Amino acid sequence: GRDGDLSIWTTTQGAFTMRTQLASLLKYPQSRIRVFPTEIGGGFGGKISSYLEAPAALLSRKTGRPVTMSMSRTDEFQATGPSPGSVIRMKMGGTRAGKITAATAEMYYESGAYPGGIIDMGAAVMFGCYEIPNCRIDGFDVIVNKPKSDTYRGPGGTNAAFACEQTVSELAVRLGIDPLDFRAKNLVREGSERVNGGIHADMASEEVFRALENHPHLRDDLGTPAPGCKRGRGIGLGFWGNWGAESSCVMNVHTDGSVTLIMGSVDLTGTRTSMAMIAADTLEIPLEKVRAVMGDTGSVAYSNVSAGSRTTVATGRAVYDASLDLIENMKRRVASVWGAEAASVSYKRGTFGWKKERMSFDELAGMSLETGGPVSGVGNVNVQDWGSVFGAHIADVEVDTGTGQVTVIRYSVIQDVGRAIHPEQVKGQMQGGAVQGIGWALYEGYQYDREGRMMNPGFLDYKLPTFLDLPDIETTIVEKPYPKHPLGIRGVGEIPIIPAAAAVGNALYDALGIWMDTLPMTPERILERMGIL
Repeated sequence: GRDGDLSIWTTTQGAFTMRTQLASLLKYPQSRIRVFPTEIGGGFGGKISSYLEAPAALLSRKTGRPVTMSMSRTDEFQATGPSPGSVIRMKMGGTRAGKITAATAEMYYESGAYPGGIIDMGAAVMFGCYEIPNCRIDGFDVIVNKPKSDTYRGPGGTNAAFACEQTVSELAVRLGIDPLDFRAKNLVREGSERVNGGIHADMASEEVFRALENHPHLRDDLGTPAPGCKRGRGIGLGFWGNWGAESSCVMNVHTDGSVTLIMGSVDLTGTRTSMAMIAADTLEIPLEKVRAVMGDTGSVAYSNVSAGSRTTVATGRAVYDASLDLIENMKRRVASVWGAEAASVSYKRGTFGWKKERMSFDELAGMSLETGGPVSGVGNVNVQDWGSVFGAHIADVEVDTGTGQVTVIRYSVIQDVGRAIHPEQVKGQMQGGAVQGIGWALYEGYQYDREGRMMNPGFLDYKLPTFLDLPDIETTIVEKPYPKHPLGIRGVGEIPIIPAAAAVGNALYDALGIWMDTLPMTPERILERMGIL
């Protein structure tokens, strides 16, 4: 701007964190930088870090003109950071009665050319589903001459779960115990100690596992494979710790009784709909009366990134608090009309009451200009308590023993969600995470030549699963409300990707009798393990 202020429009998952980064880089006060988040589509962690915003800001300041920058698909592949590659070495031992007695893991995660990888998250997932009395994890952040690795849905967790779940299944087979029964004997429960020293509390591992045991998918026959093919079924468990952190929102009432909710979180996978539902439910007014919008960094207080399974947890808490604040402010208004004490005014089903007096939310909103002016509610939270989650996947695969081609023929996802605010959106998260996990299991991976150049920087050569490659993803929602959240919400976005590769890998063993230890499990690698190549 002509006054020296800086305005940035960006497809980012975290407008406020970007403003903080730019202020530090450009030596500018944060009050003179305004970031406007635009519609971002999918995020999955890839839009957390800043790439173009800083050079665009520098060029704009230097030229005095607006600057627009975008990345080509090749640029995005080469420069924005993949999930970390990893090498994991494991040992696990147990008794013939089926109890795991000890386990160790060495985890080497690539961080790229700069330190600061995500080994800690992978380590937290590693043995997170099992009660193991003697455990050790050594994690290493490995510097390599590649682009810096970055966060991607459940960062570090899919790698760890693949290694752990394959090992658990192999130990069960060696002990002659059904892998499902073996997991039941060693499942973490309320009060179990985690390897990192924390305690599993207020969690739903047993509820998820019971849903897994009783799922019709496990009882149904695999069916008859095509000629030259074999079929197998595998299961995988997953744990994710989730996150809370800071969120903010402002709620304004209009004279027609409608409400505008301005939030600091971006609209990631239907955020606006879920937040509007929370506001409408708390205010006890129709959903169509609530309009949720994304604010910029000049509209509301600091809100952390829309990532880490925190958005509905933390921003939902902020919306809930803002709704209660708004109700209290409106109680004071109607109390002044009736000559009553605000504390004596009740509110239920969209109606304020005191003795024999009654006034609807809409009526009071219409009187706001006569009773003191605009009415608002504010919610600012820093959530320090959040619930961890468990998930279980079941995969059926058919493998062509001549080509190594794998087809996923049936897939089921079971997951604890706390309380499903918008069940259809929750199912979409579960299905989307499973699809991405299947992609990781069978298709996706960066390829480099001997000089370190990326060989597949585009979707022509980087294989993704499409709907033609997948069955319908069946979903089972387990609701065990988290008691430290007023609405019982737990994060749901990241756990669905974590057990996927493990479930597919275990299904491949059931079909072929071979353990796969490298992702993606491509036809070539399968044929090599079968001894055909």
